[in-house]
Amino acid sequence: MTGLRRRWRGAVELDVAVEPRRPGDPAGVRALAYPVLVGEPEVGDRVLLNLNALALGLGTGGYALVVALPDRLPADADRPGHVVKARYTPLQAVVLAADEDDSPHRAVLASADSVDGMPVVIADLHSALPAVIAGVHADRPDARIGYVMTDGGALPAWFSRTLDALADRLAGVVTAGQAFGGDLEASNVHTGLLAARHVLRADVAVVAQGPGNLGTGTPWGFSGVAVGEAVNAVAALSGRPVGSLRISAADPRARHYGVSHHSLTAYGRVALAPADLVVPAGVDPALGVDTALEPLRHRHRVVTVPLDGLDDALRALPVKLSTMGRDLDADHTYFLAAAAAGRHAASLLRAAGPST
Repeated sequence: MTGLRRRWRGAVELDVAVEPRRPGDPAGVRALAYPVLVGEPEVGDRVLLNLNALALGLGTGGYALVVALPDRLPADADRPGHVVKARYTPLQAVVLAADEDDSPHRAVLASADSVDGMPVVIADLHSALPAVIAGVHADRPDARIGYVMTDGGALPAWFSRTLDALADRLAGVVTAGQAFGGDLEASNVHTGLLAARHVLRADVAVVAQGPGNLGTGTPWGFSGVAVGEAVNAVAALSGRPVGSLRISAADPRARHYGVSHHSLTAYGRVALAPADLVVPAGVDPALGVDTALEPLRHRHRVVTVPLDGLDDALRALPVKLSTMGRDLDADHTYFLAAAAAGRHAASLLRAAGPST
């Protein structure tokens, strides 16, 4: 390792010299280490790297990832917890689940069976999270927001610089399923929602995958089908599902232009319970949003939400907004749609009254 770069909660960025294997290979790479897993890296360390994401040129995960510091292994972990995540991989992590025996929250969660009508905004992509938060706080700056991070994208919450920058705007992060590294750990979305409500005392929750996204371009081959499953989980726990639609006027791919097929499939085919699907007011008619959503109206309630003040709220965020490499101005409709979903959740919170 030749140098240290940025660091944020749970992660440190490194410069690493490597021996090129083929003509044209770089002599150095940018790498990412998670000190909880591999120990604290120091300049001069030899590092074992996984180069797959870097070799594939992934937009979100374009790092070499540190697997180990072979000459200076971390001490054996001596932490409570019996839940294993990233199970049966070489870097499986043992965590303390919020509801297991040794957890201080065990008693509360053992008896919890409802989220008490809590509005839950469900989004396809991690990039929607800051916009949803901006929408909630635009009308309810006092609202406590819990984020339930699912395992469709990055598994370590530490990968997200967005979560680090938004820490003071969130009541906390619950990592669900195989995801790990949140303030609380949950075995699935259901227990994640219960933990957000009864441990974090969230007024509003947001459910979305971590950074990154799996998609094959086929009708069913994408990680966002979990959006529909999350709607069902929220309904099963007596919550109020709010669908943040993936709407874009800038995506060059026909399947994602207007209302993405990800949203249409997840809400139209996977979600078995009704949700409020939020459309930003004044959306360009050329995007065909109303027509695309017509088949979903038999199950869901389509809600149009005004946008006054939301652009300012988005621009005031402490993070740079980006989705698929496009910033706020390049994909304005996408971020306004997510912020409108947050605003709608805030309106439901007002109607329900403050949490107890």
